[in-house]
Amino acid sequence: MSSHSYSRCWLHLIWETLRREPMLDKRAAVQASVNLSEYSHEKGIYMKTNYFNADHTHALIDLPTNLTIEQVIQLLKGSSSHWINHRHLMKGRFAWGRGYGAFSVSHSDVSRVANYIARQEEHHRKRSFAQEYEIFVKRYGLEWRDEENR
Repeated sequence: MSSHSYSRCWLHLIWETLRREPMLDKRAAVQASVNLSEYSHEKGIYMKTNYFNADHTHALIDLPTNLTIEQVIQLLKGSSSHWINHRHLMKGRFAWGRGYGAFSVSHSDVSRVANYIARQEEHHRKRSFAQEYEIFVKRYGLEWRDEENR
């Protein structure tokens, strides 16, 4: 038996700012995106792409065999909020809201999802984050709960 573990488990991760408040301007969002990619690489998390919107973030990752979804989310959210606050990329304190979405992506759909994430600015001219997230939840057969983000 081999001592190596292999997997291919693509996940589309989505998380939002505290109370879905638009906190990041474009300059700060680009900087945070680059940092998140670098941090992911350091932690052994293959991140194909990510995009920081003013009020939420999308990331497409291949889940490593040694981490759970919850651990990856904690690493990504924790590191990015610390980095944003430490660099003073906005006035006041930056914070992510509770929770996240993690949606499986088939290997054949990776390019389509990566393109969707890359085109976030264009996409959000047509629908809000709340509308987008509700669609994801329903598409995956989950129960939609519009709870206040704490």
